[in-house]
Amino acid sequence: CDELLHGVPGVCALVGRHELVASLTSRLDQLEARASTHEQWIEQATDLSAEQIELANAELIPLRDAVWAIRHDRLRTAREVDALAGRDAGRAAVAGYLAVQQALSAIDRLEVRGRDSAGLHLYVWDHGVSPDDPAVRSLLAQRLGDPLFQNGSVRLAGPCLSFVYKAAAEIGELGDNTRALRAAIQADDLLRLSLARPEARLTVLGHTRWASVGIISEPNCHPLNSEESEMSGADRERPYVVAALNGDVDNHADIKVQHELKIPGPITTDAKVIPAVMSRLAADTHGDLTEAFRRTVAGFEGSVAIGAASAAAPDQLFLALRGSGQALYVGLADDCYIVASEPYGVVEETARYLRVDGETLSPSGSRGQVFVLDGAHAGELSGVHRYAYDGSELPLANRDVATAQVTTRDIDRGEAPHFLLKEINEAPVSFRKTLRGKIVEQDGLLRAVVGDRSLPPEIAARLASGEITKVRVIGQGTAAVAGRSMAAVLDDICGGRLDIDPITATELSGFGLRLDMSDTLIVAVSQSGTTTDTN
Repeated sequence: CDELLHGVPGVCALVGRHELVASLTSRLDQLEARASTHEQWIEQATDLSAEQIELANAELIPLRDAVWAIRHDRLRTAREVDALAGRDAGRAAVAGYLAVQQALSAIDRLEVRGRDSAGLHLYVWDHGVSPDDPAVRSLLAQRLGDPLFQNGSVRLAGPCLSFVYKAAAEIGELGDNTRALRAAIQADDLLRLSLARPEARLTVLGHTRWASVGIISEPNCHPLNSEESEMSGADRERPYVVAALNGDVDNHADIKVQHELKIPGPITTDAKVIPAVMSRLAADTHGDLTEAFRRTVAGFEGSVAIGAASAAAPDQLFLALRGSGQALYVGLADDCYIVASEPYGVVEETARYLRVDGETLSPSGSRGQVFVLDGAHAGELSGVHRYAYDGSELPLANRDVATAQVTTRDIDRGEAPHFLLKEINEAPVSFRKTLRGKIVEQDGLLRAVVGDRSLPPEIAARLASGEITKVRVIGQGTAAVAGRSMAAVLDDICGGRLDIDPITATELSGFGLRLDMSDTLIVAVSQSGTTTDTN
């Protein structure tokens, strides 16, 4: 049922179908009640071993995940799309606003990586909207002339209408920015008009960030466009480009000088050089956008993750990654691609994704990769083209497609304003479930029996024989704190027989690795299972 409710067909099946939604909700309630009853049986069982309890718990996970996905992902998505699209929306409008909702939902989850500003850029084409129409002219008034491309700006870019929505706030709560973006999009009558035609299509480029270069302001908020100040008529004929950046273009000042970029003074973010240079190089490469993008990013120094799109080919998205400080994941979803800087940004729509590699050497020795996504094959592996930074093609195969091991249920923040508070509130239940069946009474004494899945016999044998002499307990954040307490207890119990040390995952991978670590047991602690450094 969850699979059938994905994508545009799923949303169309749910929007306005109140009886169907009520029926689904009733069945979800019944399934949740059954799962709770089964969990109570596990809780009260006295004749189950730790291994049997683990298996019984594992059997519940797919059911809990599916029920959660339908209730909190599919039904919620339909409600949000319905609110954005309004009454009597056609299929094209539903598809367009679904893309917007998918982007906003991903940004909501990714805000933990940065939330002082957020932005959404939309290309709409085949819209049939004419700027000569008096009604359209009134809607365009005051939205075309902002040289800083701030919230609500619109551009007539070739066959496309270019819309941007931005929010910037140094102080605020998680979710504030997407609420502001959602309200602006919902109130935009010009966007609604442009999506009214059945042939209309839309692509989205969104972003959330911590400002590292440039102040926190709407002009510095990503995505940015390729416009420069003092543009001649010939300059305006260059392809129109928008782009967003994670990381830092360390040589952005040199890039400005090299290309003689004329950037308005209030725009001080390094990301502005990306669309400006790509637009110029697209003109130099006779419209070869892939080559223009590759040459653009190849000239940057620093660790970067970049997304860019051009009005000259609005159904394509250009991605680049170089360095180890950033990440990009391309989700293969139902008739769409979802791109995010963490797997948890794509899992609402799909568990299948490609990981962009910013470090591994290509055959020629270059580092970094460029991906080009083709909307004509949206969601399919055949629509993704991968290149090395030197331009050589790196063919993709099914073996490159990974499957996420987490779901939106694993990473949901719920009603808590922050994940830390959620973890604190869940700690007693989590602690009880973790210990369930693992503390047993034997000869009047309590002892730990964790089971072979948690401590495989071969590991226990290597510890007993002295082959393993070192234990490193790793994690990040609160998991690292839990690891420190665990390491302290282990050290006290072992009385110095083992070299036990807690260490953050980043420190271990950065400075603690040796060529031969067969004498070392790594105990990895993670609340969500999604911590990249720990994994």
